[in-house]
Amino acid sequence: MFDKLKATEERFDELEKLISDPEVIARQDEWRKLTKEHSRLSEVVNAYREYQQVEQDLAEAKEMLRDGGDEEMSRFLKDEITANTEKKEELTEKLRLLLLPRDPNDDKNVIVEVRAGTGGDEAALFAGDLFRMYTRYAERQGWKTEVLDANETDIGGFKEVVFAIEGDGAYSRLKFESGVHRVQRVPETESGGRIHTSAATVAVLPEAEDVEVDINQNDLRIDVFCSSGPGGQSVNTTQSAVRITHLPSGIVVSCQDEKSQHKNKDKAMRVLRARLFEKAQEEAAAEQAAARKTQVGSGDRSERIRTYNFPQGRVSDHRIGMTLYKLDQFLDGDLDEMVDALITSEQAELLKQVDA
Repeated sequence: MFDKLKATEERFDELEKLISDPEVIARQDEWRKLTKEHSRLSEVVNAYREYQQVEQDLAEAKEMLRDGGDEEMSRFLKDEITANTEKKEELTEKLRLLLLPRDPNDDKNVIVEVRAGTGGDEAALFAGDLFRMYTRYAERQGWKTEVLDANETDIGGFKEVVFAIEGDGAYSRLKFESGVHRVQRVPETESGGRIHTSAATVAVLPEAEDVEVDINQNDLRIDVFCSSGPGGQSVNTTQSAVRITHLPSGIVVSCQDEKSQHKNKDKAMRVLRARLFEKAQEEAAAEQAAARKTQVGSGDRSERIRTYNFPQGRVSDHRIGMTLYKLDQFLDGDLDEMVDALITSEQAELLKQVDA
């Protein structure tokens, strides 16, 4: 571990010089990439340097205790040795976590797709609840949200809504949300007061940059059509909606949220790029099945990951066995407690792999 820490510190010092070099600064793309790496390594290096200082303080205190002294000084040194020993153990554990294999997509923005599943109108309303939950969480984090495509129902829900979230570490905090979300509640339309179970699926895709996914324009079929509103009503008599079919993969993306055909095409391409990026990653992960076992759940959209029970006011995550009795706050975007627990669980799994 300490060989790796020493190499990380050397790389950090090298980056400090590079990002201050006028020639590098002039090459903005390269400079931004280096500053991002510098920022990422800073937490590791700061913790390592703090560890080194604690280790030095500990050695000095032990040496002074061996040299002898009055009773009061000996008591002070023993207390200092105890405190620094505990601090050293804490920093050792922190450094082990910081050196765990890092998901290369953690810093990326995300594209989130929420679709109503079983349950008809109630499922569509629940999809709307999830959409609002994520947008409120994004607001709490200071992230930016942009709707890319939405298929609303005439009672205020969504058959499907696709949106982008931009912000530092968006994927690292939201990647565990992919899967089936189940809701148990009495629908407003239910006169008998019976509890219904409905579901919605969520997919969280890291947003890919142009350089990461090479799309051949000859592989695309682009259709334009008139957009429609809730219940199928026509809201646009011009052909501004866009449907893009990627012929080699069969992936189809449509977007009708904007009045401009050009803007709809740009948004559809963003979603297509993310889906192709995800597909390439899934294929690579299939070749490294052992690595995927370290994840909290499979990330499969067919896996039931969470239940939202309204009568009991609880939300339960089935992957880590965690239940919170604060459903209203959770749906208002207060997700951090659950997200932190999911991250901690994944780190624990990764540590098992490292220690094995």
